[in-house]
Amino acid sequence: MSILAKKKTEFRDARDALAETIRSGGPFALSGNGTSRIGLCFGAELKAPTEGWDYDPSALTLTVAAGVPVAVIEQFLRDENQRLAFEPPRMQGLLDRDGASTIGGVVAGNLSGPRRVAVGACRDFCLGVEFVDGRGEVVKNGGRVMKNVTGLDLVKLMAGSNGTLGLITEVSLKTQPIPECVATLVIEGLTEVAAISAMSAALGTPFDVSGVAHLRGADDGEGAKTFIRLEGFENSVKARIAKLQSVLKSFGESDVEWHAEKNSAIWQGIRDVERFCHSADDVWRVSVKPSEAVALVEAVAPEDVIYDWGGNRLWLITKAGTDVRAKVTSGHATLVRASAETKQRLGVFAPQSQGVAKLSEGLRRKFDPDAKFNRGMMG
Repeated sequence: MSILAKKKTEFRDARDALAETIRSGGPFALSGNGTSRIGLCFGAELKAPTEGWDYDPSALTLTVAAGVPVAVIEQFLRDENQRLAFEPPRMQGLLDRDGASTIGGVVAGNLSGPRRVAVGACRDFCLGVEFVDGRGEVVKNGGRVMKNVTGLDLVKLMAGSNGTLGLITEVSLKTQPIPECVATLVIEGLTEVAAISAMSAALGTPFDVSGVAHLRGADDGEGAKTFIRLEGFENSVKARIAKLQSVLKSFGESDVEWHAEKNSAIWQGIRDVERFCHSADDVWRVSVKPSEAVALVEAVAPEDVIYDWGGNRLWLITKAGTDVRAKVTSGHATLVRASAETKQRLGVFAPQSQGVAKLSEGLRRKFDPDAKFNRGMMG
């Protein structure tokens, strides 16, 4: 398939109109559809362009308007047997939001799914970015082809900036072929300590594990389950699964899920934290050393927990107003879902060190000197 260029004129017109709006107004609350925004901010809603494509399947690169829904992109790539390897999550169920997650929102939050343990984060797949800064100027950095350049890497800077530096209008991303086969090793009944050990052992093998997660037993009587995913060519996956079962035999019997749709459901549920979507209680996302994960969970005593990334990322659901951050001695905790009052009192993002806070403030002044974007987002 040749390069697809779709409605580039409409994209440029929309971007230029946004730039003019930014030059003449403010403050603004930046978003795609606002489905994954967790920080508090105020201002007139300003959304990214929704038209504009440039895709070269043979080069595994995609440039797309920031307002395009992730689901649309994934279906478009699927038609070419490709995917976004970093497994972008859909947060609208957890946050009880309407609308579709957009690629600009995913990049702004540097949102990554279970496959991060194997391939890296969202920012690692960002080749280029275009955005409008607080002066209403269009800034572009990088592009569809990875090149060695000098100067500030704005692509990595914008990924995770949460809309505080500029309105992302377009992103360029690396894509990846969809593997021929996916299988998930399932071990039932492990304690959380044993599950961490099993996941760490799996990640320590040379078998290219692409997902490791553990779920506690559920209220419906379903027991605790530990999931370990492998992907690739079918013969390779079968051989690696057999070797992995041998490595993990001390943790008990294991089953293998080979069905594609069931595998998709398992990892989509973990990716989107579906287990917590039907409760109104607070949800925290905690980054911690796997060796310290169980002790932290015991100290917090949450209502439930999901161990992802081998225990490096925890999703905790707690009673309203619980200060999980007070229990975190290393790593950091983000308050993903709570009332505005709780978020205001506890803060959404972990406090920055004095040096990092000074650097962050300097960057915001550089790109948004009049503080037009997402005021209050970072506390």
